[in-house]
Amino acid sequence: IYVSFDIDSVDPAFAPGTGTPEVGGLTTREVLELLRGLKGLNIVGGDVVEVAPQYDATTNTAHAAAQVLFEILSLMVFSPAITGKGA
Repeated sequence: IYVSFDIDSVDPAFAPGTGTPEVGGLTTREVLELLRGLKGLNIVGGDVVEVAPQYDATTNTAHAAAQVLFEILSLMVFSPAITGKGA
């Protein structure tokens, strides 16, 4: 499984630095909970797209994107392909 996360899905209150802000989007806490729910799946890679730091003077978007990417990389550690358990 390849996980591609679009930062547009996060509410601009948490990640305003994107080309297409989605009012009423996910909170960063909700995003992390969703990603952590993928633990144990065969995650082989991932990315975070639509990050536009030039639209965010607070750097919140870059920090949120970095945390999402860290979570994706962490999920790969628990992948059956890495652990040797399951698929």
